[in-house]
Formats: sequence, structure tokens, C-alpha cells
Amino acid sequence: MEFHHHGYVRTDPRIEPAAGVGLNRPEELPDEVDVLIVGAGPAGIITAAQLAQFPNVTTRIVERRPHRLEVGQADGIQARSVETFQAFGFAGRLIDEAYQLTDTEFWTPDPENPRNIVRSSTTPDTLIGVSEFPQLIVNQTRVADYLAEFARNSPARGEVDYGYEFEGLEVEESGEYPVAVALRRSAGPDEGSTRIVRARYVVGADGARSRVRTSIGGSLQGDQADHAWGVMDVLAVTDFPDVRRKSVIQSGDGGNILVIPREGNFLVRFYVDLGEVPEGDGGAVRATSIEQIIERANTILHPFTLDVKDVSWWSVYEVAHRLTDRFDDADSHPGGRRAPRVFLAGDACHTHSAKAGQGMNVSLQDGWNLAWKLGQVLSGHAPEALLPTYSDERRVIAKNLIDFDKEWSTLMATRPEDFASPRELEDFYIATAEFPAGFMTQYQPSVLTAGADHQALASGFPLGKRFKSAEAMRVSDAVRAHLGHHHRADGRYRIYAFSDADGSALNAWAEWMLHGEDSPLGLFTPPGGDDDARFDVKLITQQDYHDVDLLEVSPLFFPRLGPFRLKSYEKVWAAIPDDDIFEARGVSRDGAIVVVRPDHYVAAILPLDSRGELTEFFRPVLLEQR
Repeated sequence: MEFHHHGYVRTDPRIEPAAGVGLNRPEELPDEVDVLIVGAGPAGIITAAQLAQFPNVTTRIVERRPHRLEVGQADGIQARSVETFQAFGFAGRLIDEAYQLTDTEFWTPDPENPRNIVRSSTTPDTLIGVSEFPQLIVNQTRVADYLAEFARNSPARGEVDYGYEFEGLEVEESGEYPVAVALRRSAGPDEGSTRIVRARYVVGADGARSRVRTSIGGSLQGDQADHAWGVMDVLAVTDFPDVRRKSVIQSGDGGNILVIPREGNFLVRFYVDLGEVPEGDGGAVRATSIEQIIERANTILHPFTLDVKDVSWWSVYEVAHRLTDRFDDADSHPGGRRAPRVFLAGDACHTHSAKAGQGMNVSLQDGWNLAWKLGQVLSGHAPEALLPTYSDERRVIAKNLIDFDKEWSTLMATRPEDFASPRELEDFYIATAEFPAGFMTQYQPSVLTAGADHQALASGFPLGKRFKSAEAMRVSDAVRAHLGHHHRADGRYRIYAFSDADGSALNAWAEWMLHGEDSPLGLFTPPGGDDDARFDVKLITQQDYHDVDLLEVSPLFFPRLGPFRLKSYEKVWAAIPDDDIFEARGVSRDGAIVVVRPDHYVAAILPLDSRGELTEFFRPVLLEQR
């Protein structure tokens, strides 16, 4: 974290100075906004949080509830999401209060007495070598709280406008604010009143029954699995020994349970198999009582018992796998395809079972993917042509999610005797572990992801996948830290310059970056601001930090910041001899340039002697500023 460069900071440094629209932000919802977000769930609130980093973008987020969500349904946090929370500044605090997943226990029928269950195997739930962060269990309300805090502390001062329900919208052919949104007050002294808010763009993050989706002619398409589950968060007394470990239970009578310990050391979530739903049920299974769910849980857990003392939340659902036919309104116009003005994110785009813990996590990545693009376009940094990449990228991810969840939920509902092998469920869980952890997303070549011509220069940073962090030593103060932890959610690209052995190629590249007429630094960085306003450029040397002479390092890696034009000393890093990032990530000893998007995904890999290639990569996605 860098601060004091605008003068001494006397308060919490996480609270950034208000700027732009945040200086006199009106409490009342204005009549005109740049972005109107509908829904304050995971997708909506992370979109608002990222956009709050763009001080000249007026963003408002409306929520039909009268106040913050108090009891959320989602609770599983992938390691990839924790990496994301590090970018938003609260990973450490969330880890401290969350339950950490370490092992998964598998219980199956006792071969000697199939009425009973026995522990059959244990598999690690920590992906060693994949991420330095754990997988967590914590209520989604806490995630929303932290993201709301980030928005509130950002330059544009984001806040949620509660008590507004979306009624409909119309997209007009022209005008500065072409989307007219009808809202109704759902709470407050003026409850029932209606008004129109005009926006440049609208984000529908309003859930599986999205009215925004309906308003652009979209629909969820897919099928239902004809299988019902009861889910309950309970305080209970039990002799089941693994109640504080994630457990997958298959009983002799064919019923299954997924046990998810919750944060706080007492609360436990049970997903209880209620069996197949008869044809023509018409939703009657949803009338299953909490008492019936508890009774069913005790049957499956036999010979162990579950004495429920308190139920904080429960529900009954039928597994459904559905995907929206559109992620934006580009094809909703009767006159043919046009630039999108309305976007969908989160459950408005995809629904699936809850047992793989995917919903909130994928929704968060939807929102972050969209938000930085909207922020750059509305700030005049990027062309409007950047926006269709949201649908192009996230539709594929959502389809992969649905396909994975169909297979996982089917296996979870399978009777033990129907498996080809007693280990089939466990083997699938282990083989696919990186997918539910969030690390199998890989964006295909596009204007935002370069081709793989130079992938061999940094094989451990696969193009299109998230930047897999590694430790290095910051030379200025000899602090060992993860490079990726310094990639904040500030809307900037990262350029990691891995030096060649003697530094000659690196120095020539740095000179071009500083003074070349076609350098991206000169073309796309606005004059008069911080030197690193558009690109956070970091150097990683091969030699030990003791051997790095900072007086010989290019000024490129000491950008001047703030009104006093102070040097940043955060950009020069060295490999650690006993944990060499060059070896760990397969970086060539001839050096390499690794470009990372604002949302952590590797965008390009180039040799140090490239010049025009780097600039040409940025031309379609950034606007010249000089």
C-alpha cells in the first residue's frame, strides 16, 4: 500500500481521498448516471466497488430490499475469489473470520452393516502449489460488507441505494443517457412512488428471476434434474465426528449429505438429499418441512445422531441448470446488432446447484470482468469496442460451469451401488479440484488476450489464465512478498519486466518505454498525472537483492507520483535464491515481458527485444492520450 505521496495521511490509509464525482456525491439517487446497477448481490456489489475507483464515473447501485442483506444463501469462497479479495484489500480480514477448508472426508456404507456409514477416505482440500490462499466458508453478507466498504472508501464514494425495485427499461436510439429505467420505491416514506432514471449503461445483477433480463428479451434456458435437496444452517449437538470438516456422505439407503462447517466454530450447513421428484410434482416437494429435513438427515447419518437446537436458515430446492441466451442487449435491437447498453451478470446469467460452491464465486468474476471495462470506457481510456468482450468471455465460462455442475450434482445424487467404483465420487472430486477452486478459467485469444507465440518465455504464466503469484524480494527495503498481492483493483494494467541475466536487453527496453515515440507509456498515459496512472510497470531481476544497485536501475521503475513528484520505491524486485520466481514460473533467462489485465488475467507475453508488438497489443483496447 502506497500513501503519504499527497501529504501526510492522518487517518485510515484505506480511505482514499474523495475525487471527481465523489467530492459532492448526492445522497439522493440522481436523475442521470453513467452506470446504474440493479441488485446488490455478489455480482452487483463488486461491479460497484470496482467502478468506485474511477473518480469521474457516476455509478449508482439500487437494491429492492430496505437494508443490507442479513442472511445470505451462498457461503463457499474459492481460493481464486480470495485472490480477488486481496486486490480489493480485505483478504486477510476475511480469512481471519472464515472457516478454512483443509480436508474433505468421504463417508460410505459400512460393508459389514450397510445401514451404518463409515469414513472411507480423506482428501486434501488445499490446492498445494496452485494458490497461496485457502478456500473458505463465510456468509456472503460479509463479502458484500467488505466490498461495500471498499466502494465507500474509494475516490467516487460508492453507496447502495436501498428500497428501489426495477420495473422496466427502454433503450433509445440517441442521447447522452439513452437507457431510461423505471424504478418503484419499495421502502421508505415514499413507498410505491415511481420515477425514471436515465443511464449510459445498465447492469442487471438482479438474480435468477431477473427483470432486467426479461426487459431485453432474454431468458434462462436449460433443464431441471428432477432431484430435490433440503439445505439448513443449524446449531446442533451431534456425535458425528467430522461435523467440523467438510464431509461427503453416501448412505446405504441411497441418501446423501454434504456437510459444510460454517464460520464461528458452531454453525453447520447440511445439504440433505430428498430424493427424486416425481413427474408432475408441480413444486410440491418445496413444501417439505424443516422437521422432515432433520429426520431425513438423521436417517442418512445413522448410526450417528443430529440434535438440532436452532435453525438460522433453511430452504428446499430442485437442482436446475440454466444459462441465459444473452449476456447483453447487443442483439436485442430490432434493427440488428449494436453496441451493448445493458449487461447481465451473476445469477441473472446462470443457475445451477449450490453444492459445488460456484454461484457467488463465478458471479464475482462476472462483475469484475465487466466493471473495469466500463470504467475504462467511461473514463475515456478505452474505446466502446472493448465492451462486447464481456459477453464473449463470460458466456464460455458460464457454459463450462453448467457442464461441470451437471456432472458433479449427478454424482452427488447417485446411489453407492450405482457407481462403477467405490472411489468414483472421490476420484472425480480430486481430478476436477482446480475447476471449483476457480483456476480453470482461460480466456481465448482476442483483443484482450494475445496469441501463444511467445508462451515458452514464461510457461508458468499461461495466457488467458489468472496471474499465478510468486514471491520475490522488494529491493528497496528487503521485504519478501507475493508479487500478485500488489496488484490492486485500481483499473490499471500490470507489466512485469523479467530481466535478462546481464540486464542489457532490459535496459534497452526500459529506455524505449520511457522515450520511444511509439511506447505505450507515452501514447496511453495522460499528461500531468502520475507516471504509473495507466501501467504499473515492475522489474524482476535474476540476481540476489544485495547485488542490485538501485543507482543503476532505469528511472522507468521509479515513477514519479503525486503533487510533489515523489519516487515510488515499490517497483524493483529481485528473485529469491532458494525460491527463484524465474524457475518457479518457467521464465526464460533471456528475460520476458508479462502483461496482466486489471482483473489479474495474463494478457500477453513478449520478448524483451519487442517494441511494436507491445504497443500494437494495447492499440485496440486503449485510447491515445497525447
